[in-house]
Amino acid sequence: MDVATLSVFIEVVRRGSFAAVAKDRNVDPSSISRLIAGLEEELSIRLFQRSTRQLVLTEGGRIYFERIEPLIEELQRACAAARDAGAGLSGTLRISTTVAFGQICIVPLLAEFRASYPGLTLELLLTDSNLDLIGERIDVAIRLGPRLDVGYVAAKLFPTRYRVCASPAYIAREGSPSTPAQLAKRKCVVFDLPGFRDRWLFRDKSGEVTEVPIASDLRLSSALAIRQCVLDGLGPTLIGHWNVDSDLADGLLIDLFPEYSVTATDFETAAWIIYPSRSYLPAKVRAFIDFIRERLRRYALDQDT
Repeated sequence: MDVATLSVFIEVVRRGSFAAVAKDRNVDPSSISRLIAGLEEELSIRLFQRSTRQLVLTEGGRIYFERIEPLIEELQRACAAARDAGAGLSGTLRISTTVAFGQICIVPLLAEFRASYPGLTLELLLTDSNLDLIGERIDVAIRLGPRLDVGYVAAKLFPTRYRVCASPAYIAREGSPSTPAQLAKRKCVVFDLPGFRDRWLFRDKSGEVTEVPIASDLRLSSALAIRQCVLDGLGPTLIGHWNVDSDLADGLLIDLFPEYSVTATDFETAAWIIYPSRSYLPAKVRAFIDFIRERLRRYALDQDT
């Protein structure tokens, strides 16, 4: 047996599907099936129980996987370390983040990053689902919220702040609420997630927190769509500062309550950069983390102005 076959076996276990691994590798699923069948024949054991609906490790398969996974990972780390010792960075860097954050904060930086590291192939996965970093072979991810993802290494990029915004057209038509409590009588544009769609929390400078019930006739699952609806004057919304600070600076939106800290769930939220907990951090990942930290510093600085 060779390392390549064992790597395929590990990927199949993590992904739970021959088809998923075949798609990742751009090969026919039958080729993955043949590799696993050959490995089973060589070991003289059945590694998987197969059905039309699922792929489950046998007891022998589970024991074998648990013993070889750390060995293959160590070999892969050794290969990465050897490559990193050479001139320049190469290989594929898989990055994951949310659709809105990726579109607004990451995509505009890709040209500069590619120019700095032309030997890298970049794969940017924009999804609002929290993907399994190991199962999906993701090198680094950026996620928003309180500290999360136990089992991964997480570092804070910048604290996130929410703002309650409306367009000048909306304010001219409906008037500006003078207190957070007056939002209860407005129709707001809300993010269609539990906690975001029915009440917002306001904390004044003394630390007192007020819960304001929110009514809405427009709920959306996309932060980009929410931003556009608010720009179009469809109502006030609660939205992340990184999403609208440029609109506020340009006068396209107005922060209705700049003297308050606002949230839907937790006041202590942040943008986190996370990666699988490994003893060796590949140079390509380290280069991306350093680059993103520096380029996104302005979102932390903006909160102090």
